[in-house]
Amino acid sequence: MFKLGSWKAMVVLSVFCLAMAVASPAQTFTTLVTFVETNGSTPLFTPLIQATDGNFYGTTWEGGASNWGTVFKVTAGGDLTTLYSFCAQSNCPDGNWPQSGLVQGPDGNFYGTTSGGGTNNDGTIFKITSDGNLTTVHSFSGADGTSPTAGLIQGSNGNFYGTAHGGGNIAACPDGAGCGTVFEITPDGKLTTLHSFNGDDGSGPGALIQATDGNLYGTTNTGGVDACPNYPGCGTVFRLTPTGELTTLYSFHGADGWYPFTGLVQGTNGNFYGTTSYGGASNAYNAVGCGTFFVITPGGELTTLHSFDFTDGIFPAPFVQATDGNFYGATVGGGPNGWSPLFPSAGDGTLFEITPGGELTTLHNFDNTNGSVPWSGLVQATSGDFYGTTSQGGTGPTCGPGGCAGTVFSLSTGLAPFVKLTPASGDAGVAVTILGTDLTGTTKVTFNGKAAEFKVVSSTEIAATVPAEASTGKVEVTTLQGALSSNVPFRVELHPKVHFGRPILDPGR
Repeated sequence: MFKLGSWKAMVVLSVFCLAMAVASPAQTFTTLVTFVETNGSTPLFTPLIQATDGNFYGTTWEGGASNWGTVFKVTAGGDLTTLYSFCAQSNCPDGNWPQSGLVQGPDGNFYGTTSGGGTNNDGTIFKITSDGNLTTVHSFSGADGTSPTAGLIQGSNGNFYGTAHGGGNIAACPDGAGCGTVFEITPDGKLTTLHSFNGDDGSGPGALIQATDGNLYGTTNTGGVDACPNYPGCGTVFRLTPTGELTTLYSFHGADGWYPFTGLVQGTNGNFYGTTSYGGASNAYNAVGCGTFFVITPGGELTTLHSFDFTDGIFPAPFVQATDGNFYGATVGGGPNGWSPLFPSAGDGTLFEITPGGELTTLHNFDNTNGSVPWSGLVQATSGDFYGTTSQGGTGPTCGPGGCAGTVFSLSTGLAPFVKLTPASGDAGVAVTILGTDLTGTTKVTFNGKAAEFKVVSSTEIAATVPAEASTGKVEVTTLQGALSSNVPFRVELHPKVHFGRPILDPGR
């Protein structure tokens, strides 16, 4: 079950980072699911998603019927269903080793990637229904990328965008294997390579976001113009237009962090927040460091907000900006508790809260019995609580001496319920989906004070139409339990675009 990769070996180096961290006692942590290989093993890099049915969906890297990974569904109460086990056919044409999470399209289906398998064994893009019917949408072939380890996002034009960690223009990349690509793919599988990295502009791209300006933003793990410990470059932050014009906004150089693995989050203030896996001020072992949390402006001005120091974590994982304006995330290692029998001094990882100004509070320390190595970070559910996975640990009667194969957990910090819209922007007359809890009996929906037509689809979903003369602002839903506000302002666009919302009078899929 346990595979020693380079990322784990490098995290072990960070045990030399020493300091103090104070945990906050006012939290409720619950282990919901323990993976035991047959139902999945080792969920990795991307957070769970909450779907329109209110349940959570994700992938595991290994485990399942063939031990090549799974797609799963889990309820808020912890009932797990394995929807699909990869490599169901000889030579894995359906893909294997899914390292990333899923995105739900407007058709109700889920889209994701596998890092291996497919026609050329370079990875795949797949579509899967909520009842587990999987279709391979694209098989990578090297020239268009290899090993997609990050998930997809859906753009405002209805197409999906993503990255391949390797491949692309091999001749332009110093390592001879390709520095990775950014691609666009239509729901029916037509893929366009938007950019092939060449090392100087980055190598090994991770997750993307589409910002409020319509451009794509992301990070590369390595590459860039500055030398770095153990790598030809420390990584970059980049902007890419939907037509493929790339601008390197920042190249890391070690002291400010290196290996920015988790991608970016655009804050409500318009700036971008991210992490580096190594580097920073707590740098007790050569240039390794324990990682950083940073903010970067759209113009490329970067500020390090926090340097991790081992007892508050090492190797920060993906994070989210919550409804209180603070950021919540996880670190893969660090904390006061030992990380597995192989690395007893590296720490099992932590959960943390950090303000936009960089003040960090440790919310939870993993101890292997309740999980270890939380690669996926956190997602905030519409209940206000957080959900996530660990890639190792857990306890159960069928687990080995090193623990189980990972967990699903929830963390309550007392934040109130809210509603979430998809898409998060649109023009008057566009159909949108509102996600929430206890929505049955809703009496009113407003967009920045303007009343909207709506239809309650279920207790977790409302179909609404953006009203005429609506303006950018919060959406408010009046329910039998009270008023719920959207987690972010709904952005009313000034120019028409193609949107793929579901008509208000068609609650079916």
